[in-house]
Amino acid sequence: MFKRYAIYYTPEPGTPLADFGARWLGWDSAGGVGCAHPNIGDFDVAAVTETPRKYGFHGTIKPPFRLAEGQTAEALKAALTVLCADAAAVSLDSLELTRLGRFLALVPIGNASSLGVLAARAVQELDVFRAPPTDTELAKRRGANLTAAQDSYLVRWGYPYVLDQFRFHLTLSGKLDKPTIARVETALAPALAEFDLSPYRIDGLTLLGEDENGLFHQIHRYALTG
Repeated sequence: MFKRYAIYYTPEPGTPLADFGARWLGWDSAGGVGCAHPNIGDFDVAAVTETPRKYGFHGTIKPPFRLAEGQTAEALKAALTVLCADAAAVSLDSLELTRLGRFLALVPIGNASSLGVLAARAVQELDVFRAPPTDTELAKRRGANLTAAQDSYLVRWGYPYVLDQFRFHLTLSGKLDKPTIARVETALAPALAEFDLSPYRIDGLTLLGEDENGLFHQIHRYALTG
């Protein structure tokens, strides 16, 4: 049914932040429907959010992957169920709107090491389900001027930004030029200030699948109950 699978953190559907994120990006991965963008700022929200839209509002834990030969989606679901039953929810001091290079995201403020441990578990314990990257996929990733460590992770884990290179973020835009990123940041800051992001609890992991059009859909959200 799906081309690829991914394990993300997504806010619980129906919460104010989840609803805002879906409308901001224009795609609700939990409902599998497009959303009308909010009327914010003097810029084209659809253009600003075009790149991250297909993924939905999320923070990457284990990035998209094709299933390895012999593996099934049902087995992946079962393994993720076990992991989330053993792993505890994570409390972050806060989330803050931040520039990451040329794009905007919500990132943790303070010690996020527990979240890094959780992400590392997902990357490593579920890696048996991941098919190796193709030469084309490797070449595309290497176009980002990876460090030696990142390249080694790309080869071993299929993604360069894992383990000690992991930095959790909830993506809010694609790459923007300096004038645009400033306008978007100015418009987003008061909108996000309406949400209680301090402290912020990571209480579940979500399995998503990519359809034939490249859009990601929530399959199931698993509570962290360990």
